Amino acid sequence: MEYVNRGIWNAVINGYTIPTQVVEGKTIEKPYESWFVDEIRRAEYEFKAMNIIHLSLNCDEFFRVLACTMTKEMWDLIQVTHEGTSEVRRARKNSLIHEYGTFQMQQGETIEDSQKRFTHIVNHLKGLGKVFEKEELDVKIIKSFNRTWKLKVTTISESKDLTSITHVELF
Repeated sequence: MEYVNRGIWNAVINGYTIPTQVVEGKTIEKPYESWFVDEIRRAEYEFKAMNIIHLSLNCDEFFRVLACTMTKEMWDLIQVTHEGTSEVRRARKNSLIHEYGTFQMQQGETIEDSQKRFTHIVNHLKGLGKVFEKEELDVKIIKSFNRTWKLKVTTISESKDLTSITHVELF
């Protein structure tokens, strides 16, 4: 949304407040007719952001956020739903780090299934902020193959420079 318009993204991240005015010592919502141009523009950003979010969601997610009245409220709900709280993210990252650390090709698993599982773990860790060195991933893949692949692992290790090969080529 930031690429569409920074004002729209600002409405999502910082939230929107309806313009108010003080009348007889009470703060009340300002009538639309007395809004300033920048207040109208901020309201338009809010509604455009809400529209973009609504159009981006599948049916289940749409109904999850339907009761939200502000874009920031929708965004926060979507974020918690998909990423979890900081404690959930930390626990998930720790779990994935453990899964990565103990990754081994399983008995009877095809090379394609092993690659999918490995890529899934690595992509989720990257999404949670983990940074990998290219060689680290290559070495991890080589070490993860089971005994039936030992001869091929030895051949790859001896015939290729592991620093110049991608981990996709190893699978």
